[in-house]
Amino acid sequence: MPIYEFICHNCHKKTSVLVRSVSESVTPACHFCGSASLSRTVSSFAYHKSLQTVLEESGEPSSHPSDDYYKDPRNIGRWAEKKFQEMGEEMPSQLKEEIQAAREGVMPEPLKDLQNASPTASYS
Repeated sequence: MPIYEFICHNCHKKTSVLVRSVSESVTPACHFCGSASLSRTVSSFAYHKSLQTVLEESGEPSSHPSDDYYKDPRNIGRWAEKKFQEMGEEMPSQLKEEIQAAREGVMPEPLKDLQNASPTASYS
């Protein structure tokens, strides 16, 4: 089942249409303005990276990483995994689940309050 993409001549927005088979005839309408004046365009594609590639590309933070580094929940998981490994400890299963959620971009509940905090701020 291919997904075809079209550009609307009226509003210039892209519309995607799921087609049940390649041989099926398609007469799409713009999802935004309803126009039938569309031109088929080249569809975008997904590029998936392995976890190893993501880690290699992001690298270790410098000794003074930017504040943005810690706002990315995936980096919190990397740091926690590294610390458990350095200590030679088994990571609790609940923490593993939180890290997996972080890899998908979800900030762990206990850390949501800290999401906008600066890692270099001092608290009294």
